[in-house]
Amino acid sequence: MTESAEDIEKRLKELETLISETKNRLPAHSVKPPVMMELLDYEDEYQELAVRLRELKAGKPENG
Repeated sequence: MTESAEDIEKRLKELETLISETKNRLPAHSVKPPVMMELLDYEDEYQELAVRLRELKAGKPENG
């Protein structure tokens, strides 16, 4: 299933919220590995979708 630009933008907004909420859960000291892994997963997905959205808007073919 190919995602539309609208679908990707919607997910990016969801990820922005999730990233913000996860960062707020990080303690100032003794960061918990599961919370940090969750944050990194969200940030990775966000970056991948941002690239896909730029390619989609530029009319470039997807790489996979």
